[in-house]
Amino acid sequence: MSYAFVFPGQGSQSVGMLAELAAEYPLVTDIFARASAVLGYDLWDVVQNGPEETLNKTDVTQPAMLTAGYAVYQVLLSQKAVAPAFMAGHSLGEYTALVASGALTLEQGVELVAERGRLMQSAVPAGTGAMAAVLGLEDAQVVTVCAEVDGVVEAVNFNSPGQVVIAGTKDAVDEAIPKMEAAGASRVVPLAVSVPSHCSLMKPAADALAIKLSTMDFNLPTVPVLHNVAVESYQDVAQIKQALVAQLYQPVQWVKTVQTMQAQGVTDLYELGPGKVLMGLNRRIDRKMGMKPVLDVASLNAALETL
Repeated sequence: MSYAFVFPGQGSQSVGMLAELAAEYPLVTDIFARASAVLGYDLWDVVQNGPEETLNKTDVTQPAMLTAGYAVYQVLLSQKAVAPAFMAGHSLGEYTALVASGALTLEQGVELVAERGRLMQSAVPAGTGAMAAVLGLEDAQVVTVCAEVDGVVEAVNFNSPGQVVIAGTKDAVDEAIPKMEAAGASRVVPLAVSVPSHCSLMKPAADALAIKLSTMDFNLPTVPVLHNVAVESYQDVAQIKQALVAQLYQPVQWVKTVQTMQAQGVTDLYELGPGKVLMGLNRRIDRKMGMKPVLDVASLNAALETL
């Protein structure tokens, strides 16, 4: 069996996440303590007790999700030697994959994504950007409709066949929604987000992120990490940094990521971290692949039996 580990991004967070796993494995809270030391506040307390609006702030969500995914990976690693063929992550999860693969330390990753969140929020003032999930249209149809709208609205997450997320200014997204429905979309769902990720409005944030990345020392990953934009893995630090900059303002190619792993012989995917969002997407991409979430004691034990 050839398998890969994938890590979720923003949207999978919830108050109380990983509580059961932490009760069984103190390693979880140890890892959160390391993240808290970097951030200057008690991240585990926010994750466990909220309030929800604090956890959902992008500069808090990002380090919380990265730390959670990494903690699950470390718990898994503490129980069994593993040898994934690939690692990948959806959006923010790409950073978790880089930390899990050894390209970055946890401390570097937490510092980096907290800054990424601040840069993203400052690039587009709250309330002026928007995102929406378009269901039931072909990718090309979504791209075509976006091109017909005045203002910035772009296809930014190719999540699964028939599910594409759009992002841009609030006015342009609002204009695009009825056009998508008129083109035959079964549903268009506005997303509760504070920034329009992965669209050209994030270019100023990407430029600032590039400056931050230039000051950081990376290692080469010990496991190939497939990056969101080009769906390539790199053994060159400069290329990894360029991939992270590009990811901020270019689309997440999740369908191609899963298909690339499958084409390379991967038969099973394990989603490490809170929620089961990627499992749902992956089933729509290729139902033949084995797919298992790892987020609590029961799912950890089930994964250990199959790895």
